Amino acid sequence: MTKNRFKYLSICSGIESATVAWEPLGWKAIAFSEIDPFCSAVLEHHYPNIINLGDFTEITKHDIQETTPSLLVGGTPCQSFSISGLRGGLREDRGNLALEFIRLAQRLHPTWILWENVTGVLSSEGGRDFGTFLGGLAECGYGFAYRVLDTQYIRTERFPRAIPQRRRRVFVVGYLGDWRNPAKVLFNREALSRNNKPSRSQRETTARSTTHRITRSDKYVQDEIASTIRARDWKEPTDLVVDSSFCFEPRSQDGVPRIQKEPISPTLNAMKGGQRQPCVFVDGTVPRNKIIRRLLPKECERLQGFPDNYTQIPYRGKSADQCPIAPRYEALGNSMSVNVMEFLGKRIETVEKSL
Repeated sequence: MTKNRFKYLSICSGIESATVAWEPLGWKAIAFSEIDPFCSAVLEHHYPNIINLGDFTEITKHDIQETTPSLLVGGTPCQSFSISGLRGGLREDRGNLALEFIRLAQRLHPTWILWENVTGVLSSEGGRDFGTFLGGLAECGYGFAYRVLDTQYIRTERFPRAIPQRRRRVFVVGYLGDWRNPAKVLFNREALSRNNKPSRSQRETTARSTTHRITRSDKYVQDEIASTIRARDWKEPTDLVVDSSFCFEPRSQDGVPRIQKEPISPTLNAMKGGQRQPCVFVDGTVPRNKIIRRLLPKECERLQGFPDNYTQIPYRGKSADQCPIAPRYEALGNSMSVNVMEFLGKRIETVEKSL
């Protein structure tokens, strides 16, 4: 496989973690497929020369100029399978898009497929939904393997210490006509040896040294690993960081805000919806003179492996520095982690070269 020869079609593209991971490998995106307005704007901003085909359920070979992609990649909407959702599974329209992914593979016949979803898909309808998906791949002639990968353990050349986010996702790798090649991608000795926790030395001099991540019991755990970045309202403070000091805005007599650093929390005010909320302590878990704040969009970008300010773009007639925060959080929460996509791309490339 020569450089720039490996071509892929990305569906449910989001903000394109696949392309951020695979462009350095010399891979080429034939097209994207995304319908969300903000994500589409991010794609247009970073990849103006790559067409966005919109709804992937309507894509045909004619739309990609009769080009057969080497790989079809996508993570169809996961809310139907999430344990925190309503668990509608394949019966719900969003869950049924998993089967539309198979129909698209049937129309295009790519050599490889790569599909991602939440771990809840493994237990949806007692496992029958996932079995239906895998059965559909087999009927289309694909051999497959699947594995749960966690962002915090996946180390690559660009991410030698992985990324400190606890994010477990199911990845299905398929190959037209043979299950052994997907198994080599996910389960060879090199792949298995990388899936262990990298050591991280603590630095007491770092002001923002730990995060508070929420568990399934809705309790916060303090360590150096962030919780899964979720697609949710930006006002919902579930992604938290410990700071040794912070800024607040006391008002002088003339009513003008004055930025001031203090190791104490500002007065809790009765505020109307939409106003800035003050920083608060959480059940005494924060050491003296430290506070908890939410993760910034830039920090969420880093916890997914994206460049700083990747999602801070000109949007709806406003400049990049006026980019709204809410869609940035949502897009990052829905995205795949760049280090995981790089790992899978390198493994597919290695197996392809050995054929």
